[in-house]
Amino acid sequence: MLSNELQHKIDFKTKPLGALGYLEQLAHKIGMVQKTTFPQLLNPHMVVFAADHGIARAGVSAYPQEVTYQMVMNFLGGGAAINVFCRQHGIEIKIVDAGVNFDFSIGLNLIDKKVRKSSRNILEEPAMTFEEYLQALENGKSVVAEIAETGCNIIGFGEMGIGNTSASSLMMSRLFDIPIASCIGRGTGLNDDQLQNKINILTTAMERYPEVKTVDEVAQTFGGLEIVQMIGAMEEAFNQNMLIMVDGFIATIAIATVWKKNPEILNNCIFCHVSDENAHLQLLELLGQKALLNLNLRLGEGTGCALAYPLIQSAVNFLNEMSSFEDAHISNKE
Repeated sequence: MLSNELQHKIDFKTKPLGALGYLEQLAHKIGMVQKTTFPQLLNPHMVVFAADHGIARAGVSAYPQEVTYQMVMNFLGGGAAINVFCRQHGIEIKIVDAGVNFDFSIGLNLIDKKVRKSSRNILEEPAMTFEEYLQALENGKSVVAEIAETGCNIIGFGEMGIGNTSASSLMMSRLFDIPIASCIGRGTGLNDDQLQNKINILTTAMERYPEVKTVDEVAQTFGGLEIVQMIGAMEEAFNQNMLIMVDGFIATIAIATVWKKNPEILNNCIFCHVSDENAHLQLLELLGQKALLNLNLRLGEGTGCALAYPLIQSAVNFLNEMSSFEDAHISNKE
């Protein structure tokens, strides 16, 4: 049985039992996903989905909406944190326009999957129509299907979208039946007055849709185009049996949405970090998951995935390269 073979291999490395801690669980998990005692990480990719949010105009973020397209240009220019960390660790990065409120020039190294310019303002109407929701899911799947053809077997997802912690908080509240105030954090850096304003606005938004219950209804009504494309991308990554690196609060909400429909997706997920966003730890606990890192990050972009990647590689390397007691002729304990 593969699980027992992997555990035996891990236990008989030249170390005390369990001495590599969580890396041992990670190595076992990766071996189980890849169905081998000699797993490999191939052609790692990071996909950053970007979109704007109609609710951003209500003042839920410390930053103006234009920052979304400006940061996309920064990604394309190679100057953002995610670019730096992906370069450092040899991760291929793809930037996807899922619904940015801007007309980008032709010829940029940008994957155009724009469903519409910005989601709708959920204070007035659902974030997207059902047709737009289905298109966003399909667009996300198509991005990963194309990447899978390169032989990639480990993929991380990041996001950029002013207002997207608000969308994620609304989704979390309705998906898990938790009071909205418990799901709200400071996002990109709100002060106390701005935070209270955000709570008031999102409470109003939540109360507008009492009938919204199913997973698809929640994502369509409260989600963002980048979040929904990430949901589709994660579903396709699971279908392709890739390892899925999960970033912060927003990426975890996307995974939680898939999990509500297909709990088995967690078998392929590596939760890379617990962010400084208020509700992220609570969300991880609801999913029964532990994150690799806690660096008080609250940037998004997939930065937590890129920073965790070398640890994931270390889990694979010790499993494949570290001597066993038999190989090294070292006495094991009785």
